[in-house]
This record gives sequence, structure tokens and C-alpha cells, in this order.
Amino acid sequence: MKLKYLEEINSTNSYCKDNILNLEDRTVVYTFVQTSGRGRFARKWVNLGKDNLYLSIVLKPSSVLMPVYSNLTQYTSLILAQTFMESGVNPKIKWPNDILIDGKKISGILAETVFKNGELKGIIIGVGINLNADAKDFLQIDKLVTSLNIELNKTVDKIEFFERFINKFFDGYDLFLKEGFMFIKPKYEQFIDFLGKEITINNLDEKIVGIAKEITNDGAIVINDKKFFTGDIL
Repeated sequence: MKLKYLEEINSTNSYCKDNILNLEDRTVVYTFVQTSGRGRFARKWVNLGKDNLYLSIVLKPSSVLMPVYSNLTQYTSLILAQTFMESGVNPKIKWPNDILIDGKKISGILAETVFKNGELKGIIIGVGINLNADAKDFLQIDKLVTSLNIELNKTVDKIEFFERFINKFFDGYDLFLKEGFMFIKPKYEQFIDFLGKEITINNLDEKIVGIAKEITNDGAIVINDKKFFTGDIL
């Protein structure tokens, strides 16, 4: 693992994409000031100040895309949920890529792949984490959000949280690549609360309503007896 700190950057994911050929496997690019963060489907990640955490993990496990790589978002969300739980809160995973505290978003994940001439050059796992914020900062956001300091009623040590998360990520990373989603499935299911409930997911601009029956062994969600690998729970 190699760490690269940036004083300020528009987006750690954009930086990694632009420099993918020069960044080593298992490089973690991180900053506390990100000015133009991005989420899935071109959504904007709002900057809440210099005491929060924005990072991208560069992974180069092979030059071809393997099925297990599609589950890296779920692996990352589990590691994040465990790190938050160790901090003293009760996190839930909002399939497939958000972490919630009491229904309020505290962290999001954006996974991207980079190909050149048909060859996989790297996978980038971007993570934005609200660690320290003022409640008034959330007035500019039209969704329910929170930060760890508000949940704990104390300032959070951003370096300590960062180190715990990254160390935990790489502690299980190799075994996850070897065994796939089944390696994390039992623990992953402990952090979700939508199974057996009626939910709505947005999948390629189509809204599907139904009972979430299960998470399959390859990480898909089953609704109305149909498997979905992508989408958003609304």
C-alpha cells in the first residue's frame, strides 16, 4: 500500500483517472479538501470543509475485467460500515454504495474502471466520508445527510479514522478477490435492513417496485424474482 496526500484537489477519482498509468497498484490518494467531488450518475458530492475525508483507492489486480471486481463497491461499503460501527454508531448499507445512519447519508462510494486499447489499466474506488461538519452546512443539501461528529457529539480524528478504514480494507482484500462476494455475504447482510420489505429501485431510468427477497451469492438484489446488479434504492 502506498499513500499519496493532496492538499486540495477537484476530485480524487478524476486525479487517479488522469494519472492511472503512473500510479502503483494499491495506491491510496486522499485529501481533506475536495472541490468538485462526484457520485454515481454524475451526482455532485458537496464539500463540507477541510475536516472531512475524500479518498480514492487505485487497484490493478489484472489487465482483464473479472466478475468479482463488480462487487468491490459492496466490499468497500462493508468495510466502511464496520469502521463506522467501531466508531460508536449504528450504520446501514443502502444498496449498493451508500452508508446511512438513521436514514441519513454519511458516506458514498463511486467505483470506476479505466481501459486503454481494450486492456484494464485500473479500478478506482472513490469514497467520500462526512466526519466533521456543522449542521448548518447541510442546509444546502436537499437530502437527509449527517456526519460522524454530529452523531457522536464530538470532533472526530480524521487521520485515525482514515488509517482504520484503509488498514481494514487491505486486510481482507486479497481473500475477497479469491473468494468473491460469498466471502463477505454473511457480514454484509448484517448491515442491510431492506430484505423482506417493499422497496423501489431506479434501474436505468426504470422504477421497479417489489419485495426485496434476497441478496444472491454474486451480490445482486432480487425483486419480484428478478435479479438486479445495478440501480439505486429510492
